[in-house]
Amino acid sequence: MKRTVFFVSESTGITAEAMGHSLLSQFEGVDFERVYMPFINTEQRAQALLEVVQEAADRDGARPIIFSTMLDEEVREVIKTGSGYFLELFDVFMEPLSRELGLPPSRKSGRSHAITEPTTYIKRIDAINFAMSNDDGVRPDNFYRADVVLLGVSRSGKTPTCIYLAMHYGLMAANYPITEEDFEKGDLPREVYDVKEKVYGLMIDAQRLHLIRSERRAGSEYASLKRCQDDIRRAQVMFQRLGIRVLDTTSQSIEEIASHILKAVKLKQRRAEGH
Repeated sequence: MKRTVFFVSESTGITAEAMGHSLLSQFEGVDFERVYMPFINTEQRAQALLEVVQEAADRDGARPIIFSTMLDEEVREVIKTGSGYFLELFDVFMEPLSRELGLPPSRKSGRSHAITEPTTYIKRIDAINFAMSNDDGVRPDNFYRADVVLLGVSRSGKTPTCIYLAMHYGLMAANYPITEEDFEKGDLPREVYDVKEKVYGLMIDAQRLHLIRSERRAGSEYASLKRCQDDIRRAQVMFQRLGIRVLDTTSQSIEEIASHILKAVKLKQRRAEGH
């Protein structure tokens, strides 16, 4: 089965996309073609959108699904006249929340992405800059400034996890890739040992690593299954020597990995504060 799905918003569409993706993930066996339509903020643009929706309906033989975060009533009504199955995500929560709070919603667009807490926003920007500047072990001398240091073989998920921790939680995250030189020496740099209480090892299944590396450098020795198996085996020895917590990234999403790390970091902070 194929269904076209539109993520529609009068702003960036990030909220519609995130909520829509979460809902679609619960339905297997459907080939969803995703179409992103941000900044549908006039009736003219809404009319143009309806033409695209109708084309998708004619092509698929089924009405497209429209996930919307549309606060403008007039634009919303235009979209609802089309051939798509319209789901206004804000409606599900807005009125019940308004009744509970005893306040009417402002219905101002773009509020979900506004900088409402400048201090938190600045912290996240600083964390993102730190993660990008301390990627792939380029500045091990900065590890002492990090909240988290991720350790693992090449392509085990270190960089995207660091960026996610920075963007969503404001954590200062650095990472160090275990290289062939480290394997030859049989040890890691002193800077890693100095902060081992902040270090988390990322482990991954050899077959999965082989597939990931093959996408980048197909047919190379670096991507071979044997090399992947050897790298993982030697990395495990180093993790055990360090005595660090190890997380398996094989079947976990970046969000899941990050949540485990965040939970461990908060637990350490509470213990340090004597709670």
